Amino acid sequence: MRRRDFLPAAALGGCLSASGAPAAGAFEPDSAVRGRPKIGCVSWVFHRLLPGVTPEEAIDTIGSLGFEGVELIANSRGDIQEYWTDGTIDRIRKQLERNKLLLPQFPLFQPVVEGLTSRDKDERQRSLDAFEAGCRVAKKLGAPMVNIVAPWARELKSSHSYLPRYFMSDPAPGEKFHIDIAPDFDGDEVWRVFTGAIKASLDRAKAHGLKFNIENHTHTMLPVTDSFLRLWDAIPDPALGFNLDCGWAMNQREYPPLAIRKLHKRLMNLHMRDIDARMRVMVPIGHGVMDFQAIADAARAIGYNGFISLEQDSFGGDLNDMKENCRRYVSVMKECLT
Repeated sequence: MRRRDFLPAAALGGCLSASGAPAAGAFEPDSAVRGRPKIGCVSWVFHRLLPGVTPEEAIDTIGSLGFEGVELIANSRGDIQEYWTDGTIDRIRKQLERNKLLLPQFPLFQPVVEGLTSRDKDERQRSLDAFEAGCRVAKKLGAPMVNIVAPWARELKSSHSYLPRYFMSDPAPGEKFHIDIAPDFDGDEVWRVFTGAIKASLDRAKAHGLKFNIENHTHTMLPVTDSFLRLWDAIPDPALGFNLDCGWAMNQREYPPLAIRKLHKRLMNLHMRDIDARMRVMVPIGHGVMDFQAIADAARAIGYNGFISLEQDSFGGDLNDMKENCRRYVSVMKECLT
């Protein structure tokens, strides 16, 4: 056993079996386990989030690793029109069936809907049109809901093009953490625009028979659970819910099991990662401080039976390293949910 194999087993305590070995083959739900949360994976642990990148190889890989479901994603507005055609959708549905994988939701990557916080009506409308195009794809794929990461105010900018990823490591002498805030930024107005755009998006999702959930990322309109609850107070609709990303929650020093309890029936999906003790770097499963057992217990306590899906950042190494990480995640979560 290599050192990196031993460390996760030691760190995870009761979540791993005595052998630490994941079950071989695909994990197939049966009547005895359908009431518990299900174990999923996002396709982009095995592909990049770039226009033109397709998920089909990733689907077969994930299907071979013991998962019950896979999330697919629209990487760009162009991909919705050019890749997610009826022919592609039919091919993907057959591929999911062969791999015995469910489709928990269909996310739309941030560039697809980034204008939802714009005070420019035309820009918001373009994002709403792109959102509805994504809803049509989701419906044809058979997904029950669509997902977006909460956008950030267009008046905020940093040195990183993806604002949630703006953190500091080792600053140069005198360097300060800084986000540019436009002189005309008006927090009340930005929130009003945002809630209006989310209501309009929800109406479009519901028109296609879908639910709609939003995910927390740092520096966005919904960085933590309480900010989503403020949104839900403004739009109290059971078709609107939250996708709690446990790693991004820990970035904000929010404890995921408590967040799950606060969300209760508004929780529609869970994304899982491991994270280091400084709550900054997403590390391989078992190398960090994420309390998988407490998250599983909290999910069961509120009656959650949706997906707890791995969304693991790349941590170096080759493809086989990520496959190993996925196998360990399946093993860990099966043990935690038993």
